[in-house]
Amino acid sequence: MPLRKIHHPVGADTAEEKKEFAEMNLTDHAGVRLTHGKPKVNGVEIHYAIGGAGEPVFLLHGVPKTMSYWRHVVPLLTPHYTVITVDNRGSGGSQRPLTGYDTATMAGDVAELATHLGFDQFRVAGEDWGAAIAYAVAAFHRPRVQQLVFQETLLPGLPAGPGLPGGEQDPSLAADDVRTGWHFSFFSLPNLPELLLAGRERPFWTWYARRQMWDPSALAEEDVDEIVHSAEQPGGTRAILEMYRARQTDAEQNRPHYADPISCPVLAVGAQAYLGDDVSKQLAQVAHDVRGAVIPASGHNIALENPVALAQAYLDFFAGG
Repeated sequence: MPLRKIHHPVGADTAEEKKEFAEMNLTDHAGVRLTHGKPKVNGVEIHYAIGGAGEPVFLLHGVPKTMSYWRHVVPLLTPHYTVITVDNRGSGGSQRPLTGYDTATMAGDVAELATHLGFDQFRVAGEDWGAAIAYAVAAFHRPRVQQLVFQETLLPGLPAGPGLPGGEQDPSLAADDVRTGWHFSFFSLPNLPELLLAGRERPFWTWYARRQMWDPSALAEEDVDEIVHSAEQPGGTRAILEMYRARQTDAEQNRPHYADPISCPVLAVGAQAYLGDDVSKQLAQVAHDVRGAVIPASGHNIALENPVALAQAYLDFFAGG
């Protein structure tokens, strides 16, 4: 339940900062632009946008994305809930510190942001790395999370099935299919990925995102612009890679919670053309109350490919359906 509702408008007056926020022009169901803010919480400046009415729902994006990933979903949720989209530490309009890219620390960013906004309890939904962060919010801050949506990723340190990153190789997958887990090894290398990606952010991340999609055309040029703009900021690529480099730390920090499954209701969401029901199979190992949803006609970036079906799955779950 929310303690109180506080809207923090952007206090920046410079043209540069106004441009930064204008590039993430999220709107609610009435076309009204969300209210943006950038408070310092947990020792780092975190950019968020808030709109709608009702109980709070935090939306956490994966990599290499920003909060703009949710632009099609937000207007479908704001008639029913107060929606808070967050630029994760190291992404979008948030600060890019040198450290703190383990999911427990990033979960602390979300929990302290919720406190700053006046929300004692809330729902949290995450996709890709945002789902790993959302799980950590639910595990490390248990009394505060009413419901968890865990979408299109696998948890660090848990066994994975055949054909999934960390599991037995599926010979039917192409060598560059991200489900082989090649990117875990590449992104975790010290220094080398930064060297190879510098100046090539647009072609690499465009290919990377579309390679995982059922409908690559759903990644519009404005989505690519947002990804590239974030990655090209000082420290942007390094921040993305540091999340992968912290996977072993994540696994070690999470293990006590894996052994003590979370009790809040969980919606485990997979894409029909990507992780499918493997998401719910894995979450069943670490949570007591798991419902699965497989979204049709979509690959890894469900919020871009089939946002209507995705938002409806969220709403049904939040309402107890």
